[in-house]
Amino acid sequence: MLGYLVQRLAQAVIVVFAMSIIVFVGVYAIGNPIDVLIDPGATQEIRAKLIAQYGLDQPLWRQYLTFLGNVVHGDMGTSMVYNIPVVDLVFSRLPATLELVFVSVCIATFIGIPAGLYAGYRPDSVAAKAIMALSVLGFSVPTFWIGMLLIMTFAVNLGILPSGGRGDVGSFLGIPTSLATADGWSHVIMPALNLSLFKMGLMIRLTRAGMVEAMRTDYVRFARAQGLTDRQIVFSHVLRNISIPIVTVFGLELGSTLAFAVVTESVFTWPGVGKLIIDSILQLDRPVMVTYLVLVVILFVLINLTVDLIYARLDPRVRLKGGA
Repeated sequence: MLGYLVQRLAQAVIVVFAMSIIVFVGVYAIGNPIDVLIDPGATQEIRAKLIAQYGLDQPLWRQYLTFLGNVVHGDMGTSMVYNIPVVDLVFSRLPATLELVFVSVCIATFIGIPAGLYAGYRPDSVAAKAIMALSVLGFSVPTFWIGMLLIMTFAVNLGILPSGGRGDVGSFLGIPTSLATADGWSHVIMPALNLSLFKMGLMIRLTRAGMVEAMRTDYVRFARAQGLTDRQIVFSHVLRNISIPIVTVFGLELGSTLAFAVVTESVFTWPGVGKLIIDSILQLDRPVMVTYLVLVVILFVLINLTVDLIYARLDPRVRLKGGA
């Protein structure tokens, strides 16, 4: 196991390094932030001074080496727009995104998996067909359209939920979070539901497909012959055997939800990292864009490593290289 971990960590470092080059070159090729930061009527002297201040007068390779050297020392740069360290800026917005992702993933998991199990256990029932029809909607309808529909229904017409914002922030175990207040929950429920629909539909269809296939296998027949109830068979045997693809998708969707909650945060004006990256793109705030994308790469690498380790726990047939 230790050898496997060392190997995967070495691969992770190489991947992050390669992606940092791609991200850096891509971001620094889309435009000049000086055109956004200063007044078009500024003198050439002021313009040149600002360009030199941010090091934009250096060749691209030198800018990247400077960036890499700063990263080694824990410095991801300073925001050109907010004029504060990028790490402080990103982590000040991260709790809001984590709250949104946590609630949306809980909704997708605790509704999607049981619904998929039922749809696979009773595939010909009316309820199962209705569940599968709803899962198709989660795939087909654009996220921004569902978000606006939710706002129109619950905020404008019914007036029972706020249309945007994070709400009041309380404290839970010393951690500031809006999930500790009733007002915070009223603000998070609509964006979380909107963000969870695609994941929920994916969980339903994946669980249902695994359930249908597993119920036809010999070990289910043997379990029934031993007198086990269907509940015992499903939760003790079937769910464990179909869990690997579910865990895989769960891990990837968790990463994508954290990284790309941009649309939902923009629609509901949720003050998270997604909203920050949209504003940074519009203002060409290069340090924020580079930091965000590099953190996304690190996030996906760590999630993939975690999923691989969970595999061995769920299925003894999986042998990790370097393990016992």
